Amino acid sequence: MSTTTTRKVVIEPVTRVEGHGKVTILLDEAGQVERARLHIVEFRGFERFIQGRPFWEMPVAVQRLCGICPVSHHLAAAKAMDRIVGGENLTPTAEKMRRLMHYGQIFQSHSLHFFHLASPDLLFGFGADPELRNVIAVAGKFPELGKQGILMRKFGQEVIRMTAGKKIHGTGAIPGGINKNLSIAERDELLVDLEQMKIWARAAVEIARNYTVDNLEMALGFGSFESNHMSIVRADGAMDLYDGGLRAITADGETIFDHVDNQRYADYIAEEVKPWSYMKFPFIKSIGPEDGWYRVGPLSRVNACDFIDTPEAEAARVEFMAVTDGKPNNVTLAYHWTRMIETLHAIEKIEELLHDPDLQGEDLVVKGDRRNETVGIIEAPRGTLFHHYIVDDNDQVVMANLIVSTTSNNEPMNRAVEGVAKKYLSGREITEGLLNHVEVAIRAYDPCLSCATHALGQMPLVVDLVDADGRVVDRRKRG
Repeated sequence: MSTTTTRKVVIEPVTRVEGHGKVTILLDEAGQVERARLHIVEFRGFERFIQGRPFWEMPVAVQRLCGICPVSHHLAAAKAMDRIVGGENLTPTAEKMRRLMHYGQIFQSHSLHFFHLASPDLLFGFGADPELRNVIAVAGKFPELGKQGILMRKFGQEVIRMTAGKKIHGTGAIPGGINKNLSIAERDELLVDLEQMKIWARAAVEIARNYTVDNLEMALGFGSFESNHMSIVRADGAMDLYDGGLRAITADGETIFDHVDNQRYADYIAEEVKPWSYMKFPFIKSIGPEDGWYRVGPLSRVNACDFIDTPEAEAARVEFMAVTDGKPNNVTLAYHWTRMIETLHAIEKIEELLHDPDLQGEDLVVKGDRRNETVGIIEAPRGTLFHHYIVDDNDQVVMANLIVSTTSNNEPMNRAVEGVAKKYLSGREITEGLLNHVEVAIRAYDPCLSCATHALGQMPLVVDLVDADGRVVDRRKRG
């Protein structure tokens, strides 16, 4: 077909997500969608510019990737650097303080996404007036929900402040442990609001559950598809957002691999690049790039685990799995339901930890035999996060590779974008409301595009020489 008959529609920027991205949609002369892609258009380059820096800077340095989920990078890097100093067997105080920090991060990040970013679509409709599709409109029409979203995020941020030292870009985790414990006064301050947070978390699960069940027929055809799923699980198969072994399952729930040592992740996961995105495309090696892609995040974690070790979240998980008769749920919009199940799990774990006297312990750091290569893995709010480093004998980082949660969801997001575009845009007059349907599919994954903008090999570079009249007189390209 001649390119002159092809029409391109661009959504730029994708809104209500963290970071910068765009979608391009190609339509043929009959108005049918030929192709739709999610492009990541910014480049951060952290894996390069941290090379040469001392390893102990990593937990503080790499979290600058993001202001939304810095705790995830802070802890993944700290877990990696624990092994560099031989301090991976943390003291009870250190591990529990880190876990409390992490559950605070899960609680605030999930609350931010659900109430501030996703709820306008769910409450007002995908094609609603753009003036309504924001948290201000939500607070105006549903003031209790607006208040709930703000105060839930605030509570999670306070947990982070008391464990990491600051709400954003804290310093609490260090190689081999932590640099502070939780005082009795800090504990008691958090306990004041704890019961209210549990009430609101239960209500949020109910909202997400009702939306998914009431709209299940629509959701089944809205950017949904069968996929592999991956997460870390505890040794007994329980959901564990802080530590565990890698597990991958098929769309039918069959095991691909299980309880894989995190240090050997590269034996199981590989990455490829494509010329139209700065975001990499990971895949399971044993299956290959064509079919080995997988999903991560709340949907995958609930699908992959055998149970959740807190009672209310486990009851919610059982109800969720019953929708698909115990088989993995592959509905893209079900991410919202599982995200709220994890929010409930997080507040249950926070309550458990706040009553643990180990948080007031004073044995904070351990060290052992020095190593030069290390991998730290954690379940970030958006999914499994890998930090891989090599450190030389001068204590300088000489190699870093990060596989960020959103990166693993790259292929699934592209499939969701194309599926929704073909279903809702083909043969129709393109309206802003219809284009928002494509963004809704992306937002279900809660992508953090800033975190995910990395590339293998050379970064493409174009330099234009422009004269005084604005004419390009010379151009040089690399990559």
